[in-house]
Amino acid sequence: MKKDLISIVDIKDELEEIIDLGLEMKRRQRMVEVYEPLKDKSMAMIFEKPSTRTRVSFEVAMTQLGGHALYLSPRDMQLGRGETIADTARVLSRYVDAIVYRAYKHENVVELAENASVPVINALDDLEHPCQIVADLMTIKEKKGGFRGLKLAYVGDGNNVAHSLMLGAAIVGMNFYMACPDGYEPKKDIVGEARKIANETGAKIVITHDPVEAVKDADVIYTDVWVSMGDEAEKEIRLKVFKPYQVNEELVRHAKSNYIFMHCLPAHRGYEVTDDVIDSRNSVVFDEAENRLHAQKAILVRLIKP
Repeated sequence: MKKDLISIVDIKDELEEIIDLGLEMKRRQRMVEVYEPLKDKSMAMIFEKPSTRTRVSFEVAMTQLGGHALYLSPRDMQLGRGETIADTARVLSRYVDAIVYRAYKHENVVELAENASVPVINALDDLEHPCQIVADLMTIKEKKGGFRGLKLAYVGDGNNVAHSLMLGAAIVGMNFYMACPDGYEPKKDIVGEARKIANETGAKIVITHDPVEAVKDADVIYTDVWVSMGDEAEKEIRLKVFKPYQVNEELVRHAKSNYIFMHCLPAHRGYEVTDDVIDSRNSVVFDEAENRLHAQKAILVRLIKP
């Protein structure tokens, strides 16, 4: 039976194994070992939104695993001219071994997965960004050695990255504190699901409006852009509302001295984070970006049957 990655919860029972496999993939590349378990496999990539890290990491990952990646823009497909998502899923399933979909709407990713007979991977939608979080957790384990007892502070918008990060932290048993402005909290059903998982793993899930409370004694500080793709009409309002939530030198003083700073990128310097933080010795944002490649490889190997 095929397995999809639509939500980070879809790989709940194997998340730590995938993280460890990503670290092994990274080791193999550093040792210049050829490893091609997906030789002669093909992957379709449907991208409704532009991307740097997600697109490049998936294409390179598939190539390094011995397979082939095919980039598809909706304007180059019949999908962009009225063909249904269901029909697109059925057709592509006859050609490729997996479909990666970066979509504006979560329900479209779900519909594609329901009608595809090959694994479907959510490369970002308006609800979650699970592949990013696999790389994030891989980076935390690489830098901190594990998850138990750590405090991760997320400062900013309750968006798709925050949703997946909260769920991922709960799954691995890491305490998750989020500071966001009133009215920009994560979705209640996501928080409820994260707390249910956290009850099983011993993690804490705390949502606050106070960034200092969230960051106090944190091992990891994470932020994301204030204006995501699709929120451009609210830009001026958001810049004012989120200003007190900037991750700067004053705020990070409340964290542990050996905290690590993370950002999924692209960063809007001078807005959600200042140069002195993102360029500091505590910042691991480029290691985090590199780990997207190895995390994608681990995900592909686990979901595509050789």
